[in-house]
Amino acid sequence: MHKPAHILSNLPSIGKLLIADGDERLALDPLSGLNKYGCGPLPDPELLAFGSSTASVISIEGFDVANRLRQKLLETIGTQPPTAVYALEIQRIRQEWLQLCELSDLAGLKLIFSSSGTDIHAIATQYTASGASKPPLIIMVEANETGSGVASALIENSVTDTSAVEVVQVSIRLDDGTPRPLSAIDDEVEALVNKAVASDRRVLLILVDQSKTGLIAPSPACVIALHRRFTDNIEVLVDACQFRIGIPTLRAYLEQGFMIALTGSKFLTGPSFSAALLLPLTVAERLKKRTFPRGLLSCSSRAHWPTDWIGAEHMDNAANFGLLLRCEVALEELRRFRAMPQTAVIDFLQTFAQTIRQRLDSDPHFESLPVPQLDRSPLIEANSWDHLQTIFPFLLYHPQSAGRIALSREETLHVYRQLPIALDLGDICAIRCQLGQPVACGTRNGIAVSALRLCLSSRLIVEATTQGDKGITVIKDALLALDKTALLIRSSG
Repeated sequence: MHKPAHILSNLPSIGKLLIADGDERLALDPLSGLNKYGCGPLPDPELLAFGSSTASVISIEGFDVANRLRQKLLETIGTQPPTAVYALEIQRIRQEWLQLCELSDLAGLKLIFSSSGTDIHAIATQYTASGASKPPLIIMVEANETGSGVASALIENSVTDTSAVEVVQVSIRLDDGTPRPLSAIDDEVEALVNKAVASDRRVLLILVDQSKTGLIAPSPACVIALHRRFTDNIEVLVDACQFRIGIPTLRAYLEQGFMIALTGSKFLTGPSFSAALLLPLTVAERLKKRTFPRGLLSCSSRAHWPTDWIGAEHMDNAANFGLLLRCEVALEELRRFRAMPQTAVIDFLQTFAQTIRQRLDSDPHFESLPVPQLDRSPLIEANSWDHLQTIFPFLLYHPQSAGRIALSREETLHVYRQLPIALDLGDICAIRCQLGQPVACGTRNGIAVSALRLCLSSRLIVEATTQGDKGITVIKDALLALDKTALLIRSSG
């Protein structure tokens, strides 16, 4: 978790602000000008951006909104204390965020801002551990399907007065990369919960919706049943950091008494490092009775917490204007997406999925990784756009006369890194594109493999549903990205 810098009199440039107060993942490489996610701080409209499961370059519209807010801040911090300006702006964003998500009417709902999804997980973990007599158990899906640093961060940032928490990771894909049967995942989770509760331990059960490769696990049915059986022992955190989730689904999770972690940098394509934690009334009231975790005092800001939150008054009043601008950009992308008719969104998602699946299945350079139908029953019926696939993971292959040979993880990473570069290998390779970073997905014939991910974002969906061509341009761009990927495989073989 990261303590924001104090900005007292002036503001850095918009480009510097958008990457301020993160960690080494936002640092720009001096040669490429890109961060660890392959993104720069400025718009790049020529880039075919299909990597939103990892990160995205800021849009022109998002950049303009951030710049307007920066100008407003420059005018106001000259006459008011920066911390007061910051608190007012954060509260404005909090209110509009809840309005756009149609959650303003939920009595007692709280929203906490933070720099990243990892930090949100740490907040939930520290509160689960607060005042516990025994080390709590944190149950999460395997880290390579959520965030590589989440598990270690939970352990490092969650030492209680007695001992550290225990983190158990549950596999959701088999050794060959195919999805593990959901019943097996649920059985393992249930056994872990039963054992912990029998030992009178608290449990933080993390339900991922969706993972890096588009999976939901454990099943909502399993989590709902466990939460009802062991209400006094279990806290549930829905890891919806991808934000590939509809408004009815958000409400349904909250009505179950589940916390929800969201970020603005995946599906919404805001700059990396903005996150929010939603707490329904029952959870907020329970957590407020626990001792405020000391670890949060030095790494968060008073304005990020609700005004009536017990213990938050002892926090630093720091103004994190970098986070503020990143939240504003995410909010703008959410505004634009929420303005789209859902029928048009669903029609486009169905057409896109059909075209991409056909291409992946028919090209010898690719193998589509299975993504089961997104099933959230009995939580909610599948009648919103979020039951449709928006992340398309696939493996890479060298076609051979004697049979295909999978690219290794190193070879896949090499192809991934060349995608955003205009290469002198013909028209296709001159195209610059971006896919989701490789995710380790088991082995093929003894070769450790990774999957690339072609992803739809809210920005691409808005583009597709407003262009008047029923999304044909977006679909053609996606196919071009796959064309370049295949050509890079051939040129490397």
